[in-house]
Amino acid sequence: MAEGILELAQELAEISRLVEDDDVSTTLSRFVRRMVQTVPDCDESSLTVLANGQPEIVARYHRTTDPISEPPRAALDAELTTKSGPVYDTLMYGEPRRIADLAVDYRWPEFAAAGINAGYRSCLFLPLPAANDDVATFSLFSGKPNAFGGTSYDLVLLLALHAGAAFDNVQLYNDSTQLVSQLQSALANRTVIGQAQGILMHRYDLSPDTAFTVLKRGSQDGNLKLRALALELVEAQSNGTLTQTLTNRGLISG
Repeated sequence: MAEGILELAQELAEISRLVEDDDVSTTLSRFVRRMVQTVPDCDESSLTVLANGQPEIVARYHRTTDPISEPPRAALDAELTTKSGPVYDTLMYGEPRRIADLAVDYRWPEFAAAGINAGYRSCLFLPLPAANDDVATFSLFSGKPNAFGGTSYDLVLLLALHAGAAFDNVQLYNDSTQLVSQLQSALANRTVIGQAQGILMHRYDLSPDTAFTVLKRGSQDGNLKLRALALELVEAQSNGTLTQTLTNRGLISG
């Protein structure tokens, strides 16, 4: 018992760990793969999100890569993304849907037929808990009837909870990374613009505001971004061609 709990804890720690350069797609792909590898009798797992009111599969993993099974599974994918099946119900209402045996469950007949044709007998659809506004659902499939009950259901629920936390974390990480990148870019822009201001102030004894106004005028007249013009002036100062560059840009008369 203790050994099993330890293995589960290690598994949860592994799938929840953020790897450098992870994005949402990579993180969720890792989860659906681990679902199949961890949950007893699970042959396939996928994750579907609601995008502009339409279900869309964003991650999918199957235990085998048998090309013969691909056409039936493609037909099943089509049923997963319709608005008349169990996935859409789970997405809309945030409630789990379990089909113990597709052969005797008549709630979604077209979906059941596609599932049986793909080699499955039971499935489970579980909403992904997340703090953001995104709506997502895990889909698990088994070739055995009555799978995903009892302990298996508890395990799937635990994995889904960790998936939701990882989903939030990776989005927060990506948002933070983008913010840092934007701040670094803004700082670099500010630095080079400040250097160009300093060049104009020193050369023509201008105030900071007047030097910045001259730069903005040159940017507008030359249809050039302010940072690009500033960088051009800084490089010209370094290369000894500042006077010619200022003339070319119409900042001084020739």
